[in-house]
Amino acid sequence: MQKTDDSILEICFVIRSYGKGELAMCYIRGVAQQTAVNRFNTWIRKAPGLEQRLQETGLSRTDRCYTPAQVRLIVNVLGEP
Repeated sequence: MQKTDDSILEICFVIRSYGKGELAMCYIRGVAQQTAVNRFNTWIRKAPGLEQRLQETGLSRTDRCYTPAQVRLIVNVLGEP
């Protein structure tokens, strides 16, 4: 979504399904996708309670994408990318 306000363009982060690599690359730029995923997974593990709450939504390590509900949890803890 784009908003214009006196010639300032702001891009808003959209809550939707994201591939794990895709979301990791939104947060961690300038590295290979697998490196971003590895770092992002570390952030998730270190954020108090986040990994457990994601698992409660049904997330498993073998999943290849995050649901909108899981993305919302991540953004609520880590902030928008």
